[in-house]
Amino acid sequence: MSSLGTGYDLSASQFSPDGRVFQVEYAMKAVENSSSAVGLRCKDGVVFGVEKLIQSKLHETTANRRIFHIDRHIGMAVSGLLPDSRRILDFARGEAQSYRRKFDEGIPLKLLAERVSLTMHAYTLYSHVRPFGCSVIFGSYSEHFGSELFMVDPSGVSWGYHGCAMGKAKQQAKTELEKVETADMTCEQLVKEVAKIVYVIHDEVKDKDFLLELSWVCAASGGRHEFVPEALYTEAVQAGKSVLDDDSDSDNEL
Repeated sequence: MSSLGTGYDLSASQFSPDGRVFQVEYAMKAVENSSSAVGLRCKDGVVFGVEKLIQSKLHETTANRRIFHIDRHIGMAVSGLLPDSRRILDFARGEAQSYRRKFDEGIPLKLLAERVSLTMHAYTLYSHVRPFGCSVIFGSYSEHFGSELFMVDPSGVSWGYHGCAMGKAKQQAKTELEKVETADMTCEQLVKEVAKIVYVIHDEVKDKDFLLELSWVCAASGGRHEFVPEALYTEAVQAGKSVLDDDSDSDNEL
C-alpha cells in the first residue's frame, strides 16, 4: 500500500489523483490487523463480544480491556490501536456526562454516535493530526428507545446495525452474524451465540491464546451496561468451545 500512496500519504488532508485518502486507509488497516469484536442487537438489549489476544502470560487478565462503560446505559467495544481507543473513550464519556448534567437524563445513543463520528472525521481533515487507528461499537438499551447499536470507523462514518463486526476476522464474523435470528432472541440466549461466533472466528494457528470478553446492556441488567454474570459467562465459554469440538469431530470423520 505504501508504494501506491507514495507522495500522497504524507498528510491526512491530501487526496491522491484517484480520490483516495491513504492515511485513512492505513488507519482502517490498523483495525483489520487487530483482534476481532462483535456486537449483536436483539429485542431486549445488546451484547458485546471481544476476542482479547493474550500477548504474554505475565499480563493480568483484567488489564487492557476492550469493552468499556460510557454511561449507565451505554457500552463500547473497540478494535484497533488501544491508546487511540482510550482517547475516543474519554471523549464519549465527557459528552455523556455533559448531557446528563445539562438535561438530567442519559444521552441518546444516536446523538452520541454522531458526536463521536464528527470528532473522528475531524482528524482526517488537517495535516497536523492523523486519523484514529480504531473502530468502535456503541450499544445501549432504554425503555424509550429500546435496543440500539452503532459502529464508527476511522473515517468518521457511523451506521446503525442489528449486528456488526470489526477486526481481523470481520468478514468471517459477518457471515456468522447473518446466520443468527436475533429478532426473537433474548440477551441471555444471544450471549451464547456471540461466544460461539468469537470462538469460531478465532485463528488458533496465528493467535493461540485469547480471553473472551462479554458484556450486555438489556432488560435483564436493568438497563445498565455490565459484564455478563460469571455463571452465564461460564456457560457461554463452554458453548463456544463445544462448537470447536463439534467441528474437529466432523473433520476427523471426513
